[in-house]
This record gives sequence, structure tokens and C-alpha cells, in this order.
Amino acid sequence: MVTEGKVRVNSDRAAKAAHAVGPGDVLTFPQGTRIRVVRIVALGTRRGPAPEAQALYDDLTPPAEPAPDRVGPRPTKRDRRAIDALRDGPDDAD
Repeated sequence: MVTEGKVRVNSDRAAKAAHAVGPGDVLTFPQGTRIRVVRIVALGTRRGPAPEAQALYDDLTPPAEPAPDRVGPRPTKRDRRAIDALRDGPDDAD
């Protein structure tokens, strides 16, 4: 992600993966469909379990918007085929 220019350290694009970071630095990077913003609180002295690693940073990412509520039941296989037929249009293979 760093070589693609997708990671920022204190709002500056990180030029290389070996970019030094320390306590107080803010990292911004994409993760899935979200943009994560984290502040480094402390540096770890060893590679340890996830809860220990999570204590080393503060997550500043705004909460995700809730997914819209589903209206009605799940579509059946027949319903999905009908939806796909509407999206694709008429078949010209005949």
C-alpha cells in the first residue's frame, strides 16, 4: 500500500515502507471500503497478540454509517433471475 501511495503519515504521503513513525503520529490508509485513521500511542517491543497491539494505537476513524434496513424478505432465486433479466436486457442469442 505504501508503494502505491495509499498511506499517509501526518497527512504527508509515505514515500517508502521503511518510513519511521513514532508516538503521536497519525496514519491514514484504506482498509476494505473504509479509510482508517489511527494515532500511534506507543511502539511495541515485541510481536504479540492482537489485544496487546490494539492498545498501542487510538482509532480516530469516524463510525461507519449503518447499513440501510432491508425492506421485505430476501429475494428468491426466481426473483434474482428476474432482476438479472431486467438489468441485462433481452438476449440477442436467439
